[in-house]
Amino acid sequence: MSKQESSVNEIFRKFSHKTSEIVGSSWAFITAVVIIIGWAASGPMFHYSDTWQLVINTGTTIITFLMVFLIQNTQNRDAKAFDLKMDELIKATKGARNSMIDLDKLSDEKLKELEAEYKRICESDDGGGATETGRKSPQKGSKK
Repeated sequence: MSKQESSVNEIFRKFSHKTSEIVGSSWAFITAVVIIIGWAASGPMFHYSDTWQLVINTGTTIITFLMVFLIQNTQNRDAKAFDLKMDELIKATKGARNSMIDLDKLSDEKLKELEAEYKRICESDDGGGATETGRKSPQKGSKK
């Protein structure tokens, strides 16, 4: 990636992060409600004309279109950060299968096979197997 691309990506990252904070606030919602109420109240003044309707339709369409890209950018970053955190936990946990790192790179078919494997493990577990933490539960009469 060139330096210019990196710079553009960083600018977009900062912009989308800040924008998502702003538009996700209660003030943004209140502002949107006030705009809608103002638009609806202005209906009689403009005789509920096609232009009056077109203003709100155009405005909401443009905002929705642009927000799709900002939301997707934020979701991609959040998912990547979560994946990296989970990878670190898997790597650091003794007994965890390192093959679980980078599951997002597996095909859908491989993911379904893995899901089926875990369902079989859960169904066959009779209480003496691994607990939710991944450690063996103590057997009756044994000391911890």
